[in-house]
Amino acid sequence: MTGDGRPMPRYIRHAAAFCALLLLALLVNATRLQIVQVRSYDENPANRRQTIARYGQPRGDILVGGSPVTGSRDSGENLRYERTYRYGPLYAPVTGFASQTYGTTLLENAEDDLLSGTDPMLSPLPLWNDLTRARNPGGNVVTTLDAIAQQAAYDGLGDRRGAVAAVEPSTGRILALVSTPSYDPQELSGTDKAVAKAWARLNGAADRPMLNRAVRQTYPPGSTFKVVTAAAALDAGVVEDLDAPLKAPDPYRLPGSSARLTNSVDDCAGASLRYAFAWSCNTVFAKLGVDVGLADMARTASGFGFDEPGPRIPFPVSTSTFGSGLDQAQLALSSIGQFDTRATPLQMAMIAAAVANGGSVRAPHLVERTTTAAGTPVSTTGPRAESRAMNPSTARLLRELMTDAVRKGTGRKVAVPGAEVGGKSGTAQHGIGNAGTPYAWFISWARARDAVEPAVAVAVVVEDAAADRGEISGGGDAAPIARAVMKAVLD
Repeated sequence: MTGDGRPMPRYIRHAAAFCALLLLALLVNATRLQIVQVRSYDENPANRRQTIARYGQPRGDILVGGSPVTGSRDSGENLRYERTYRYGPLYAPVTGFASQTYGTTLLENAEDDLLSGTDPMLSPLPLWNDLTRARNPGGNVVTTLDAIAQQAAYDGLGDRRGAVAAVEPSTGRILALVSTPSYDPQELSGTDKAVAKAWARLNGAADRPMLNRAVRQTYPPGSTFKVVTAAAALDAGVVEDLDAPLKAPDPYRLPGSSARLTNSVDDCAGASLRYAFAWSCNTVFAKLGVDVGLADMARTASGFGFDEPGPRIPFPVSTSTFGSGLDQAQLALSSIGQFDTRATPLQMAMIAAAVANGGSVRAPHLVERTTTAAGTPVSTTGPRAESRAMNPSTARLLRELMTDAVRKGTGRKVAVPGAEVGGKSGTAQHGIGNAGTPYAWFISWARARDAVEPAVAVAVVVEDAAADRGEISGGGDAAPIARAVMKAVLD
């Protein structure tokens, strides 16, 4: 109605309704843009505001033993705060890098939302940040690492190429994760020309310092894989007595082949499993793998983690492989950790941990908990998944074999006074016609004499291209490093 009581003209009513409709559409569209589609606009590469905001405040820290190994520096530039690293090369295989130019890797990548302050769990209320457009201070990541064990592993490797992984058998907590040669992630922080030069230099280096050999590189495990073969033989009942002579000749002709496998030690013909394990008789374990059969060997290897998707710790670990479709000659070689058998150092540490933990494998993890900047808990890593790699009785026998190998076999250099230590050495051939310099391996576990269960399991691999081929051995090159790491944890 108009002011004088007459009906409002139709065209005015239509115009009013149309204006109301336009206003409603405007409100709906504003809601869609600001709430529903806000993330897609924030993540659009053309939108620099998000990037500027991301580096407009200090990043949260990664902690080892309660102390931060990362920090932030105010550069005064447009992307204001640059990442800094304490002991950068020591922890690079864990932290990775956070670079304004090249992005993030490893823990910096896996925990990026929390560290950068965008994780919704850091907000006081659900959707609070989406409504207020605010950004919380970056949270902190508390790792499982043992700082002294990490340093011992790094010092032990020195200037050689190689890697060390150490875990707590009963929980899967990763205590050390080292890869050498390493690099300083701080070189990649910032946007100036020096960052681009560092990137080109690191990526072009022949020794590949940015390769995380502990979790991303797989190697032939050599004789350390004999732990898996022994477990398969004991579980399958192919071996029932550790001291009974086994019908393995020396040399051993690979089935269906004219090739003959030999040993580097004497008295392997007809040796018992105890002697063959302590002195690493290739012929005995190659024949055992054939006697167990491909199905049972593959099943046991899978129980330890081979041919399964690599674990996330929380960044991904490369898959370790045993293989399928092998003929008997290939199976014999795979059973001594050669042919196509490949493993990461972390996988081999899990094998030692399974023996120490009564046959069970705990999924490894690197993050203990996450917190806000003020220290309020955000998340805590609960009990990890557990799988059965072998029967408990088999694990008990393998612990006996591994302690014998340390007391009177190839692992004597890994002995720690006042502790029970089990180990297995390995020297893995590789390259065309095995022409490459062998890799030296050692896997082990240790329990303090007054402790109920083992405290640490370790795997060490050394790829020393400069060494004399005949002087390389797992018991000589890798065992002292494993000993130093175990001693650091036990002390």
